[in-house]
Amino acid sequence: MDAASALLETLGQRARDLRQSRGLTLRALAETSGLSTRFLMDVESGRANISVRRLAHLADALATTPAELVTTTTTHAQSKPIALLGLRGAGKTSIGKRLARRMHVPFVELDRKIEERAGLALGEIFSLHGEQYYRKVEHDVLAELLNAPAPMVIAVGGGLVTSPESFTLLRHTTTTIWLRARPSDYWDRVMKQGDRRPMRQHPQAREALRDLVTSREALYAKADMTIDTAGLTVPQSAERVFERLAT
Repeated sequence: MDAASALLETLGQRARDLRQSRGLTLRALAETSGLSTRFLMDVESGRANISVRRLAHLADALATTPAELVTTTTTHAQSKPIALLGLRGAGKTSIGKRLARRMHVPFVELDRKIEERAGLALGEIFSLHGEQYYRKVEHDVLAELLNAPAPMVIAVGGGLVTSPESFTLLRHTTTTIWLRARPSDYWDRVMKQGDRRPMRQHPQAREALRDLVTSREALYAKADMTIDTAGLTVPQSAERVFERLAT
């Protein structure tokens, strides 16, 4: 295979992996990028003679850069799934998505998989069936996801560490990373997202959050790595995780 063909094959593989990890159909990607579905099919099969301008449009639609789409060197040797732990507001989703893009692997949010399995939103699962049912579905979905572990970044629910069976499975099959922050960071991030439920439903929510952090710290500390995200932006946190994994 000549250099040009190898480059186009790399581009096709990266584009397909990123599209699938973001849950995009070819049609949706075509609408976002301004490229035709037929052309995108050629790209993913390694046959498209793509221009720099079209490459830039494709990269933008996939939330990455042209350079990352065509890089032929392996950017990371990590083969085990990466599992991000932490309380709500730790940044598991935002950091996880960026890290997955950096590593060219799929991103999975476990709670979304649980909702799909149960056919209910998380709040409805807890209100209708209780925590015990949620933990059972959580374990079933996790076991299925990790049955044949593949490279991916997984954001898990903050309370998974309190379920010994699920946490043991996670620790044995993934590289676990605790995204640690201060109680004030968790609170501020949730408020910044526009979520006022903690304040409405619990007049002593701040104190309860501090107690929750204290009660779970010993469990989170069992993770393979701890990344302190206090004072860091999402890009900075994702890059710090990436650098730690590379060492």
